[in-house]
Amino acid sequence: MTLQHIERPIGISGHDGGNGFGSEALRLAGRTSARILSRYGVLLGFLALWQVAASSGWVNAAVLPPIDAIVAALWKGLAGGGLLGDIAISLQRAGLAFAAAVIVAIPLGLIMGQVRAVETALDPILQLFRQTSALALYPVFILLLGLGEASKVFVIFWATLFPLLLNTISGVKEVDPKLLEMARVYGARRLTIFRRVVLPGAVPSIFVGLRLGATTALLLLIASEMIGANKGIGFQVMNAQYNFQIPLMFAAIVILAALGLIANQALVGLQRRLCRWSSTVG
Repeated sequence: MTLQHIERPIGISGHDGGNGFGSEALRLAGRTSARILSRYGVLLGFLALWQVAASSGWVNAAVLPPIDAIVAALWKGLAGGGLLGDIAISLQRAGLAFAAAVIVAIPLGLIMGQVRAVETALDPILQLFRQTSALALYPVFILLLGLGEASKVFVIFWATLFPLLLNTISGVKEVDPKLLEMARVYGARRLTIFRRVVLPGAVPSIFVGLRLGATTALLLLIASEMIGANKGIGFQVMNAQYNFQIPLMFAAIVILAALGLIANQALVGLQRRLCRWSSTVG
């Protein structure tokens, strides 16, 4: 066998290996594209239809501007700093109200879920307030607290409180009774049972309440900033609409949607870290 006969298969093998690598890369790219389209295909199609309809005159572009005009208004507002101050004040209002709701609702829900006497005493008045819309009470809050920051923060706090409170109570009550009985049989104290059994068992439900509360906080933020405010994303939505700056109005709405998605994903990520044993994360 000559050297030429030995080298030829090596060259062929190297060529085949390159083709194999390229084919694998194509297959990987195809699978990735399929996953993206299966998840975001409808959304991308909707945005494409919106762009074409507005650009082609199928709809009134003054009322429903094309996507590129909205993106341009969004970029101009962010790059120029005009929207950054509104984002900051809105996050401050919603964050303060949400933190206050967490501080009040979770401890109260844990107590009500475990102590039947406390639940019996507080449940009627909580049910009464829960069935009353926070927006219906907003004029009352304005009369009591004025048109300043206090009334805006308090109405967001009020609406956020109940989803978090009810989910905390539900989470405590849904803890497996067999686990509680087993802990008692092994001589665990009440505080140990609460710390090692009740609280971990209630955490998934508490996170559901946190996610609902975050969504509610953003919804009430918009409403509160549309009345008596001169700063904030909700104010920008109304102000842009009054001045017929429709692309800017949609840009502010996009920011609100993005804030909601970011808050939800942050809570989902935190829940996955704290509840690795739970199958309800998602």
